[in-house]
Amino acid sequence: MAGGKQTPRQKMINLMYLVFIAMLAMTIDQQIIRSYKDTNQSLTDTRLTVQDKNDKIFKKTLEAKAVSSPETYGPLLEQYKGLEGKTNDLVAFIEGIKNKMSSEAEYDANLPIEESLTALNNTEPASKNFFKDGDEKLPSKTAQDLTAKMDDLRNYIVSTFGSNAQLKDVADRAKRTLVADFPKGDKRSVQGWMQYKFYNQPLVAALSNLEVIQSEARNLQSDAISSMLQEKVDADIKFDAYEALVSGPSSVMKGEPAQIKVAIGTFASSVPGLAISGAKVVNGQGIITPATGATGVQEFKGQVSFTDKNGKVHTLPYAHTLNVVSGSEALKEQSGAILAADKMNVLYRGLSNPVSGSILGADLSATTLSAAGASVSGSSGKWNVTPGAGNEVTLTIAGKSPSGKAITQPFKFRVKNIPPPRGEIRGKGYDVMPANMISKQTLTATLKDFDFPVSFNVVSFKVKVPGKAVMSVNGNSLAPVEALTKGLRSGDNIAIFDVQATAQGLNGVVLPNISGVVISAL
Repeated sequence: MAGGKQTPRQKMINLMYLVFIAMLAMTIDQQIIRSYKDTNQSLTDTRLTVQDKNDKIFKKTLEAKAVSSPETYGPLLEQYKGLEGKTNDLVAFIEGIKNKMSSEAEYDANLPIEESLTALNNTEPASKNFFKDGDEKLPSKTAQDLTAKMDDLRNYIVSTFGSNAQLKDVADRAKRTLVADFPKGDKRSVQGWMQYKFYNQPLVAALSNLEVIQSEARNLQSDAISSMLQEKVDADIKFDAYEALVSGPSSVMKGEPAQIKVAIGTFASSVPGLAISGAKVVNGQGIITPATGATGVQEFKGQVSFTDKNGKVHTLPYAHTLNVVSGSEALKEQSGAILAADKMNVLYRGLSNPVSGSILGADLSATTLSAAGASVSGSSGKWNVTPGAGNEVTLTIAGKSPSGKAITQPFKFRVKNIPPPRGEIRGKGYDVMPANMISKQTLTATLKDFDFPVSFNVVSFKVKVPGKAVMSVNGNSLAPVEALTKGLRSGDNIAIFDVQATAQGLNGVVLPNISGVVISAL
């Protein structure tokens, strides 16, 4: 919808358009897309929080320790700077891909979900950006660069931290999560990692898959610097205040592995008498591995207890909520169609009306639109429809779901003639001017606040001056009526009527009557 100042009529059109879109969306299970979008936003928010913590707390602490103990923390700081640079490079590269795909799909994250369904369901950006000419077997340069940057970060982590017992877990995790391939034996490996994640994937799924890589990179960076700071902590732990810390995702895709960690305040690898109900204690941390085979909300609660150096037992409660949501394959299998006239739920006769549409989960490039009694052109979710006779036309959108199921859905639209043009002098239907200025004017015809490229050229009209016979004029100039305007008195009204014009952009549609103009002499 157009930006800038809008007329009341345009605002009404926009409002009706939104209402119409909402009515269409009622035929589709939108909760999958909504959950997927919310999950993606949750991952993004968590990643930015981790990044802020890395920059404002952990890095500054490590820099301070490197100053006070350069022989111990100086080398660690240099290792972390290398890790930070490679992580920033990967995250920024992915962010660029996400922005490019969103722009190509005309997706605006600030718009309500109801106005973003077509964009979020668009499969073209992912296939186009990750595969050359959209060919599933030909990964693009973007795909190759993504793989290279993931490999670069993983290799740096493994080579730098793999031999450090305190950081070995970070290196092992990087080997599993920063790999653009599936493990041997994984049934998804038949299709290939890049194809599974991005080929023919809706925009919302592709954005989430990229966000997962960004989030994991930031989490590895955070875990590495946390371990660097913990490596040289004194064995005599002094607790001034106690708090149970729980870290883990708030949402997880169905079937994807997840892990929740529970720890006490400042992490320590060994705490006397440590016990965490509902979790397995490993190196001072409670590990919970939730089941993710079914969707729904899971709540984890328990007690953390330990004994301080004075023999006092402390007990702290912990709680965490996990929401398991459906993944991209469930999203793609949802059936339903979306179709909307870009100018309202009205098609104008004789005009090429732009129409947008999609079928949830289907390949947008293979989706078609047909209409009896109207001509249709265009493809890939964007068509132009020119209706003929009749007051109603049915548009039918068709395509196939990822499982090969044929989906068709009809939509009815009203067909209307264009509104009547208005005759104007100096942009007005009524004007006041000196009598000697009337013959210097030009008559025009316009359609105010009409969103289609239609223009008019006045070819003739008639003029009536008080006390004189009607005069017919050819063309659009009032110069021929100069003699009639002599002797006019102040307040005399000159009527211009029976305006005839030709139109551009109407494709042979009969032009409605054009309203006349009245000029009052001064």
